[in-house]
Amino acid sequence: MPGPERIGDILAQLMARRGFANVQSAAAWETAWRQAAGEMIARFTRVGPLRGGKLEIVVANSTLVQELSFQKPALLKALATLLPDHTIKDLRFRVGAVKT
Repeated sequence: MPGPERIGDILAQLMARRGFANVQSAAAWETAWRQAAGEMIARFTRVGPLRGGKLEIVVANSTLVQELSFQKPALLKALATLLPDHTIKDLRFRVGAVKT
């Protein structure tokens, strides 16, 4: 019969099962993106999912996609500083619906 479990371990398991960790991560990515990109650019973008170390950024138009592509190295560096515990290795920009 196993002994008592630490409350921290139980809460971590519960959060993982319920998906709370993903919600917290998404909020952290959104906040970091706004800081890295700047408020003006962030208004025309939204953060998508992180898959395989690649963070998807949905962008309002193709002109801004091109501009962000030029800025990608600086954005990745800023995100690495803002989110040292996350493994964002690349950014994927795609045109899509963005609330402005």
